[in-house]
Amino acid sequence: MNPTLTRLRALAVVALLGLSVAGCGYNTIPTLEETAKARWADVQNNYQRRADLIPNLVATVQGYAKQEREVLTAVVEARAKATQVHVDASQLTDPEKMKQFQEAQSQLSGALGRLLAVSENYPDLKSNQNFLALQSQLEGTENRITVARRDYIDAVRAYNTELRTFPSVIWASTAFRANKPMAEFAASETSQAPPQVKF
Repeated sequence: MNPTLTRLRALAVVALLGLSVAGCGYNTIPTLEETAKARWADVQNNYQRRADLIPNLVATVQGYAKQEREVLTAVVEARAKATQVHVDASQLTDPEKMKQFQEAQSQLSGALGRLLAVSENYPDLKSNQNFLALQSQLEGTENRITVARRDYIDAVRAYNTELRTFPSVIWASTAFRANKPMAEFAASETSQAPPQVKF
């Protein structure tokens, strides 16, 4: 048999196998997993942005509302707790770790809401340009958090569904046996809603 013809046949078989593997959903599970991890990074990025805004907001309010020390302390403590709870991409399948993260962020949202409500008692604070700019940035960040959480939930839902549906369930039970469903961001609507601010 001709060696060149044998090589051509072998290359054709390899190319055909490559196409059949690519077309049968083999790449779908890792692709969806990476998408969900990227969406989680967006969630974390936006929570970090919020945490970075808080010291400036607290300092601004503190200058006007010194007697509100308890509220200011609650915000600082909630921020510290929220920034201590980390969930990296390898922990997205751990529902308990996700719950801890969500609870810490919920406590911070509540403390921020109380801080912004206190500002109602201080007309000078409400008209301060620094405070108005920080308040606007905080509202924008809360909106970004909402969008990032929604995108993460959608990506996790697609990934988890892919692990359980045909034909990917075959790959999930063989080649991707170590892949586990990811925990969704399942915080309650009231605990994760952005604080209502009226100025």
